[in-house]
Amino acid sequence: MTELAVDPFIRTIEWGDVSLRQWLDKPERSVDRFQCLHIFRQIVEILNVAHSQGIVVHNVRPSCFVTSSFNHVSFIESASCSDSGSDSFEGGLNTQPMKTKNPLSILARGRHWQRSVGSEDLVPVRTSTTALSETSCMQSSSVCAARVLLVEEAEESKTKNMRYVEQVEEKEQPFPMKQILLLETSWYTSPEELAGVPGSCASDIYRLGLLLFELFCPLTSREEKSRTMSSLRHRVLPPQLLLKWPKEASFCLWLLHPEPSSRPTLGELLQSEFLNEQRDDMEEREAAIELRERLEEEELLLEFLFLIQQRKQEAADKLKHTVSFLCSDIEEVTKQQTTLKKIGSLYSEQGNNDSASSLPSMAVVESDDSACFGTRRVRPRLHIYNIEECDDNLNDGQKNRGCILSKSSRLMKNFKKLESAYYLTRCRPFNSSGKQIVKHSDGRGSIVVTERSSVNNLALKEQYSENRSGWINPFLEGLCKYLSFGKLKVKADLKQGDLLNSSNLVCSLSFDRDGEFFATAGVNKKIKVFECDTIINEDRDIHYPVVEMASRSKLSSICWNTYIKCQIASSNFEGVVQIWDVTRSQVLSEMREHERRVWSVDFSSADPTMLASGSDDGSVKLWSINQGVSVGTIKTKANVCCVQFPPDSGRSIAFGSADHRIYYYDLRNSKMPLCTLFGHGKTVSYVKFVDSVNLVSASTDNTLKLWDLSMCTSQVIDTPIQSFTGHANVKNFVGLSVSDGYIATGSETNEVFIYHKAFPMPALSFKFHNTDPLSGLDMDDASQFISSVTWRGQSSTLVAANSTGNIKILEMV
Repeated sequence: MTELAVDPFIRTIEWGDVSLRQWLDKPERSVDRFQCLHIFRQIVEILNVAHSQGIVVHNVRPSCFVTSSFNHVSFIESASCSDSGSDSFEGGLNTQPMKTKNPLSILARGRHWQRSVGSEDLVPVRTSTTALSETSCMQSSSVCAARVLLVEEAEESKTKNMRYVEQVEEKEQPFPMKQILLLETSWYTSPEELAGVPGSCASDIYRLGLLLFELFCPLTSREEKSRTMSSLRHRVLPPQLLLKWPKEASFCLWLLHPEPSSRPTLGELLQSEFLNEQRDDMEEREAAIELRERLEEEELLLEFLFLIQQRKQEAADKLKHTVSFLCSDIEEVTKQQTTLKKIGSLYSEQGNNDSASSLPSMAVVESDDSACFGTRRVRPRLHIYNIEECDDNLNDGQKNRGCILSKSSRLMKNFKKLESAYYLTRCRPFNSSGKQIVKHSDGRGSIVVTERSSVNNLALKEQYSENRSGWINPFLEGLCKYLSFGKLKVKADLKQGDLLNSSNLVCSLSFDRDGEFFATAGVNKKIKVFECDTIINEDRDIHYPVVEMASRSKLSSICWNTYIKCQIASSNFEGVVQIWDVTRSQVLSEMREHERRVWSVDFSSADPTMLASGSDDGSVKLWSINQGVSVGTIKTKANVCCVQFPPDSGRSIAFGSADHRIYYYDLRNSKMPLCTLFGHGKTVSYVKFVDSVNLVSASTDNTLKLWDLSMCTSQVIDTPIQSFTGHANVKNFVGLSVSDGYIATGSETNEVFIYHKAFPMPALSFKFHNTDPLSGLDMDDASQFISSVTWRGQSSTLVAANSTGNIKILEMV
């Protein structure tokens, strides 16, 4: 037994390697003389190693070699194909691969060789008996090796897929690998082996001649290839080879001599002028290829670094621009502070000249009553009583700027979002508001200014208003209101005595026009009216309504008439809309035109005789309460879940639908919407007007969205000006209410969330706790959710109810 040392030539297959057979049969392959001779010389050197040890290789065929991207050739005898585990000629190479879990490991091992029967030459013999399938022979060397394991473990379905691939390949490729590999064995069999004489080293030389021919003579079709390779048995070469490559053709004829003794040895080949005259050039060419590859890699790295530099430069330019307009804004706000100081100084001088009985020239009145938004506590727990103190604080602020804001954990927690909101507001176009920063007192904590001082300093204030940029007012208002309140405090917990109903889910809440009474309605089929201040001021175990009205069906929505104090409209699950007289506790009128459940009703503030309702039947109906019948209908293709009139007009209406859209109609043309709002991903459950042009919507996609209807000239709005996230809402109606820029909504986490329209994150939140009646301990019930919320007019007080009928009066403090 002799072991062949082939380490320099037999290596582990890489995924970039290509079978030499595939490389030769590549369609429209162009012949590069240096490249072909380089490949041929490497194969000759591989054979020389074997012949120097007296070993006949036999498998000198293209399918037994692979070439890399640098044209490095390696011998892979496991890639050959046979029918019975050996070549067709006697004493040939047994090509059965070793059975192993990793086919690539075959190439890394040494090979064992033995003398063939009847010959002094050594031939390599495999010890395994597992035959390589023909399918594996059809692939490149790397894929071929990997397929060994797959073929061994393949199921019947995989076999069918392989057959299908073979059929497609046979139709599409000019040289189907299966057929070519089957013919390759007969092509590369020497004349003496066909005559029954065992193969010798001269037989390997004959095969080298065939391989050299294939390198320099690419053929375009399978038929032409088969015919030409058969003609080589008679040393008949194609005319194109003789004309284009005469020296190579002559060398082929030498290698293909029918007499083995007339063929050259490998030593003669390696010393021949044919292989050596271009060797230096080939080495230089290979070095040039490697150099080009290195240059391409360096170019790739350079391009990557340039791309990083470009992006960082863009970021630096953007940051420079941001710093530039920040400096501009700081300078502008500083100038306005100076103007404010001058106004304050004039107020102080005017106050000193006034009589003692006159009102203070400028004061901040602290009040514990926060029921009105007139109390704008810009900085909680910060009390400034006069301009001099304000001046001192401003001067000290040069070295301590931001320390007060830094104490606000809520602000610092959401600093990134506030920063984004600032940039968004800063880039949004605004007109100068011209609003004065001082207001007459309403007795609840706002700044107090005398009429005479306001008149005397009118010019200075007008100058201040004209110089003030449009973005400052909305952002400053939002920031101040965001920081004005620290938490939601429970003012009263409404414990009802309705213990006979199994479900007390409150579907809707509504305050009357004066904020004096609020009504509740839900699945218990009752409308209950409570007096708000009585509940707040009287601590009772059970609170009873001042009025209770029974309905025949579960109630989905109620709305108090904003003009007629005693009227409430309701809708129920049977599709009936009713008008109630609270003072008489009876139904005034009943409308039954809807065909399915009505989700929402709303009175028009501009025209209190106008009522709208939205239903599961896909319609919005407009009612005149004086007539008791509908005066208009808007038909849609999906369920209508909410309707809302704008605060200053009875001639338009907005409603949300189960098709994820919001429609805004001019009632004078109800055939098509004035504009459609796209943006939600699920059902739109509520719409509420923040003001005459801004609309907020709620959806079961976990978001609220703020829309600017002044942009509806294109009939489609697909970009909200703000999206509010933080609450959870994926399946239930959780309530929505707006007041003075604050937006209240419920959550399926049994919490109430308060947003301000300027910022996308919650300003405040409050969780309803479920208490065990026996132990008095809090219980976590995941099924409970907030089902309705409503503000008490323009105040900081709101009422919220959850799915168990628990009602709380909350206040922002």
